[in-house]
Amino acid sequence: MQFFEQIAKELSIAPGQAKAVAELLDEGATIPFIARYRKEAHGSLDEVAVTAVRDRLTQLRELEARRQAILASLTERELLTDELRNSVTAATMLTALEDVYLPYRPKRRTRATMAREKGLEPLALTLLDQAASFAPQEAAKAFVDAEKGVESIDAALAGARDIIAEIASEHGAARAAMREFFARKAVAASNVAKGKEEEGAKFRDYFDWQESAAKAAGHRLLAMLRGEAEGFLSLHFLPEAEPAQSLFRGMFVKNTSPAGQQVREAVDDGYKRLLAPSLETELRSTLRKKAESEAIAVFAKNLRQLLLASPLGQKRVLAIDPGFRTGCKIVCLDAQGALLHHDLIHIMSEGQQKDAGEKIRKLAAAHKAEAIAIGNGTAGRETETLVRSLQLSLPVLVVSESGASVYSASETARREFPDLDLTVRGAVSIGRRLMDPLAELVKIDPKAIGVGQYQHDVDQTDLKKSLDDVVESCVNAVGVEVNTASVELLTHVSGLGPALAKSVVTYREANGPFALRKDLQKVPRLGPKAYEQAAGFLRIHGGTNPLDASAVHPESYGIVKAMAKDLGCSVPDMLVNAEQRRRIKAEDYVTETVGLPTLRDILAELEKPGRDPREAYEAFAFAEGVTRIEDLEAGMRLPGIVTNVTNFGAFVDIGVHQDGLVHISQLSDSFVSDPHTVATVQQQVSVTVLEVDAARKRISLSMKKAPEATPARDQARDMGRRPDAERRKPRNDKRQERQKPEEGHRPFQDMLTRFGKK
Repeated sequence: MQFFEQIAKELSIAPGQAKAVAELLDEGATIPFIARYRKEAHGSLDEVAVTAVRDRLTQLRELEARRQAILASLTERELLTDELRNSVTAATMLTALEDVYLPYRPKRRTRATMAREKGLEPLALTLLDQAASFAPQEAAKAFVDAEKGVESIDAALAGARDIIAEIASEHGAARAAMREFFARKAVAASNVAKGKEEEGAKFRDYFDWQESAAKAAGHRLLAMLRGEAEGFLSLHFLPEAEPAQSLFRGMFVKNTSPAGQQVREAVDDGYKRLLAPSLETELRSTLRKKAESEAIAVFAKNLRQLLLASPLGQKRVLAIDPGFRTGCKIVCLDAQGALLHHDLIHIMSEGQQKDAGEKIRKLAAAHKAEAIAIGNGTAGRETETLVRSLQLSLPVLVVSESGASVYSASETARREFPDLDLTVRGAVSIGRRLMDPLAELVKIDPKAIGVGQYQHDVDQTDLKKSLDDVVESCVNAVGVEVNTASVELLTHVSGLGPALAKSVVTYREANGPFALRKDLQKVPRLGPKAYEQAAGFLRIHGGTNPLDASAVHPESYGIVKAMAKDLGCSVPDMLVNAEQRRRIKAEDYVTETVGLPTLRDILAELEKPGRDPREAYEAFAFAEGVTRIEDLEAGMRLPGIVTNVTNFGAFVDIGVHQDGLVHISQLSDSFVSDPHTVATVQQQVSVTVLEVDAARKRISLSMKKAPEATPARDQARDMGRRPDAERRKPRNDKRQERQKPEEGHRPFQDMLTRFGKK
């Protein structure tokens, strides 16, 4: 099955667009390549839309694979009827498909299975008819058989009820209705595990917690699930028992006859023992997946902002990894990030600071430093104060150390600097991160960068897939200088991957810099397909062909040459002459394979060939004299850098070694529903200190122009730490569905046309 119509409807695109994307993906094209260089094929869908097509196509193909597996299983066991085949084929969701298959799925021996083996199914089906004249006790006598294990009338009826309980709990339409009821009415209820009050104190806010499962914030659900996983909480997702049982009972119980009473007892048992646990497990999985998706989306947004942070550019940098006891590691880097020198200073005493200052002066002068980068970890503010006091007429810039220690101990760092101490490698990473955040951060596992929420609690496969997409998107959006890029950076270029990236670097080291893009085809194992995918995203600045420094794909060089010829000039002349370029009419170069979208992209690129799309670097400095949490006072207005954005607010570094929280209610003077709309990672902001709790290292901040303190309970609530007095429990909704079987007619009854195997 192709699924193009379904995907098109769900994503509000044309079926032809979905088909084109699917075909390109199946041919091995990457998302950046499809979105950037195949716009005519799919109608100019952006990366988000192309990714959505890919993900939905994967889901539908997995659904179809499961459908075929079910049909094969049913056929093999000679259970497949035309009616059942139609039901399996008609299922459009995995849950609906599994509901159809549930009664036929191979399972362990259940109470109902054993009752059927004892020959009690006819009694069960007769009871389900619930004829007013039917006498269960009399009818059950015929099924008493000691040899089969049916010792009495009560045993026969009990076995029949077990069969009815299983039939009811596995009925597709009933499960669908109850699943919907659970989704709307279930309560997330968390309690402390017995004897774990002290050990699990960090989850104290959830020791006695209830809220609507459907409305529970994702970060709170993940917090509760973590508490349960660590053995400190017991957690359930169930609706109020009586309304749920009443609704389920009303689907099967026709009357109050003796047979009806037997069915009622069986259905109630089926709900408690079979259906409720099954649907709770499903709901738990659904809620977890939704919460994880939210957390992954937050991580992906933050990572994108961090990777696309403004680069200082190719400048000679003196970088310092601060430290008290072990000293501050200093490295001097050239404009390409190569290590020129490394040294050590101490700043514990006045004498040490004086010697350190002299050494910094000499190193900065000797290596012609153009900027000084200082890590924001321990002793960072003290080191910054010392460096600024030297008045070197150089920008002094504070750089986040998140993940630097991970890089220092990585195989990449060991390969680059096998003879250097970890802390020296860390200082190199700090300096390079200032020069080009993207090129350096791709060397680090994104999970170590610290811009997510609950990243260790989510599905790691889904997280990796999402973050890999972000890294690939950012790398290709910026473009990569092939003659200086690391293996790690080249790995994320469209069409390359680890093996080809290593081959490119190996070839470059053996043969010198690439002079032309087409020379990449000389790299071993880099074939035509990989070249097609990668070439447009690789840059060669200062090479033979000026177009090689741009995002114009080599397959379009002929078009650019034709434009230059029509203008009566060379390509280099056209690139520097804006007046000539304005004479170009894109419509004149449309062909069967190249349309206006590609031509407009080409003309836009010719206006700024090879220009970095990231914002220009803007220097930042923390407030002088505020270096510790003890220096803070309510009412202070301070500069800060956003370090993380979550669904409940943003964390801001104000230079005191402890990030403060700007609660969502304090992000703006107007209402904010999504913090990402007003705050981004690495954004420079001005904040007001609202409250400081030095003992617990909590700082409450505001980005409002005229802030008013948000009650601590509100911040605790949205961070998953609601005080005991503020815990809320869902109201008893008297409008909940309540069905009374004694009334005889139930609207849902019409849906249940038969009670045996469907």
